[in-house]
Amino acid sequence: QVQLVESGGGLVQPGGSLRLSCVVSGSWFRVYAMDWYRQGPGKQRELVASIAYDYSTNYADSVKGRFTISRDNAKHTVYLQMNSLKPEDTAVYYCHTARGAADYWGQGTQVTVSS
Repeated sequence: QVQLVESGGGLVQPGGSLRLSCVVSGSWFRVYAMDWYRQGPGKQRELVASIAYDYSTNYADSVKGRFTISRDNAKHTVYLQMNSLKPEDTAVYYCHTARGAADYWGQGTQVTVSS
C-alpha cells in the first residue's frame, strides 16, 4: 500500500518562501517519478513540477525559476522549494505518484500567499 503525506504549507507574504515535503510509504520509491500538483480556488488541478527516478525535472511555465523539486530516496521524501511566492500561487498542493495503472495522492497542504 502506498501512502503520501504532505506537510509544510501555511500563510506567507508575497515574495516569501515555503518548502513542502511529501513522505511516501511503500517499496521502490527510488524507481518512480513524483509530482506536485496544485488546485487554486475555482480552478482545475494543475501539474506544478515533476521529478523522475533519474532526478530529471519538469516545471510548469508559471513556476519556472521560482520553484525547485527534489527528492531524497533514502528518506522516501520529495520536496518542493517555493521562492518568490505570488498571490496566484495560493492553492492546495498535492503530492502524486503513479504506479502502473494506479494513481496515489496525498491529502493536500494549503498554501496561502497574502499580505
